Amino acid sequence: MEFLHTMVRVTNLDESMDFYCNKLGLKEVHRIESEAGRFTLVYLSAPGDVERAKKEESPLIELTYNWPNEDGSFEQMPSSSRNWGHLAFRVENIYETCERLQEMGITINRPPRDGYMAFLKSPDDISIELLQKGEALEPKSPWKEMENTGTW
Repeated sequence: MEFLHTMVRVTNLDESMDFYCNKLGLKEVHRIESEAGRFTLVYLSAPGDVERAKKEESPLIELTYNWPNEDGSFEQMPSSSRNWGHLAFRVENIYETCERLQEMGITINRPPRDGYMAFLKSPDDISIELLQKGEALEPKSPWKEMENTGTW
């Protein structure tokens, strides 16, 4: 397993960039603007990890900023921990990893139906994202038929 990023939802991107970059000294590595999804993702790295972060896409902090509505208002801010942040790890084989976790009594809240992504939760209700290393694996049973369980 390889650590990828921690996602933190932010309410003001400019203020957050000032805090994380200008004050803490983190560096912007990558940015995604989604007009259709109405969000911006900014990936930051510690100065000593910039080259590794650019090459390996880790270790990073992902700032997630949801854009305001047309009238300038924001959707009601979420109350669950899932919507405020998560940890992400890249794994060699997502099916084997999820099976091993299930055998240890861990609930896979969002099964890897697509052969690429799964979510589970820590005992403290922190969402954990698992991502398949490289290309998605071929969807297969029983994973491709599994429904979501609870929240993730």
